[in-house]
Amino acid sequence: MIYNLTDTFFIAQTQNANLVAGITLCTPLFSMMLALGDMFGLGGSSAISRLLGQKKYGLAGRINSFCFYAALLLGAFIMACLFVFKAQGLALLGVTPSTYRYANAYYEIMAIASVLIIVALVPMNTLRTEGLAKQSMLGTVAGTILKIFLDPLFIFGFHLGAAGAAWATVVGYSVTDIILISYTNNRARYLQVNIRHAKIPLAEIKDVLLIGLPASVTNFMTMLGTALMNNFLIVYGANRVAGFGIAIKVETIVIMVLVGFCFGSQALIGYNYGARNKTRLKKIIQFDLLVNVGMAFVIALGLMAIAPALCGLFMKNQSVVQTASYMLRWFLITTPFIGATMVFTTMFQSINEPLDAFVMSVSRQGVVFAVVIVIMAHLMGYQGIVISQPIADVITALVGLGLYYRQFGPKGKAIKNW
Repeated sequence: MIYNLTDTFFIAQTQNANLVAGITLCTPLFSMMLALGDMFGLGGSSAISRLLGQKKYGLAGRINSFCFYAALLLGAFIMACLFVFKAQGLALLGVTPSTYRYANAYYEIMAIASVLIIVALVPMNTLRTEGLAKQSMLGTVAGTILKIFLDPLFIFGFHLGAAGAAWATVVGYSVTDIILISYTNNRARYLQVNIRHAKIPLAEIKDVLLIGLPASVTNFMTMLGTALMNNFLIVYGANRVAGFGIAIKVETIVIMVLVGFCFGSQALIGYNYGARNKTRLKKIIQFDLLVNVGMAFVIALGLMAIAPALCGLFMKNQSVVQTASYMLRWFLITTPFIGATMVFTTMFQSINEPLDAFVMSVSRQGVVFAVVIVIMAHLMGYQGIVISQPIADVITALVGLGLYYRQFGPKGKAIKNW
């Protein structure tokens, strides 16, 4: 979250709305890379945590090696595709003549960063399965802190503008990758990054992908949702897109706290599901829901109260600040529903229910959001676009509640055969 937030903050100090809009239009690129990394990061960590619960330590280590090298190959492929199809990619992102110069510079360097970002998601997630959450955090934070220092240096000191923000991301993720790989090889008991042990049975590859693909779809839907919103807003001018870029970054502060808590519980849920500890499993899920929904409410309330001041930190243009503050308050209203949605999504991933995980993944910023924004934009114009995401949040949470009851209700599918 801080990678994107610092980009927007420092770029916004230029007070150039077209430059901020250009970076905002490319935000879906980052979501796409996270999505692809999650395919093997979350898919691998879900499979590994269940295997550790079953005491199949050797297989768990080999799965980690497979996920790492699969992510490396995928990252190289995506980087090549981003360069080959650059013109089509920029057009899909909604780039206009006034934003092309800035978006293009950012896009090209982020394409180079794709390998580093996709690979990082594997050890970042799988280290937690062995209880090495602190090591995972340290690797991530080290790259992030470096990124914060490099952003103003590259953007203003070296006068690189949008390209400077992207180059700072490349350096930051390089450091993160080195640290996380080192922790995996030197601190983990069972996990490994060894190409000779990367070959695993087809059944295990299927197990990783059955959870990894729905997990990656969540971030793909984030990419789709952001791109849809950008395309609907661009007709109202660069200021509206810039305002959205600021609002979505501030909202992400809440969402990433919720994501972190959900990811932290994933290893516990997967382990207890693998060990068939029904009582502890249900208590963990209920606690997860209680904390995530409550935490979302408290943090969102605080941010709503100071929304204008927060958005004013980014730009002095009052039109952009007012737009950002207005959007932010609407987005924050339904964060408790987002918290519940994330708990349901990660829970289904952890207990190996790929269909339910897929339904949750494609809903909030995917199918449900796409339907809602088309209808609301037609009925209410700009106001309809702004409130479309909150409406989609409520609908998705209700869908998740229904699926949860089907799994863990009185005749729950997840535990009736134990």
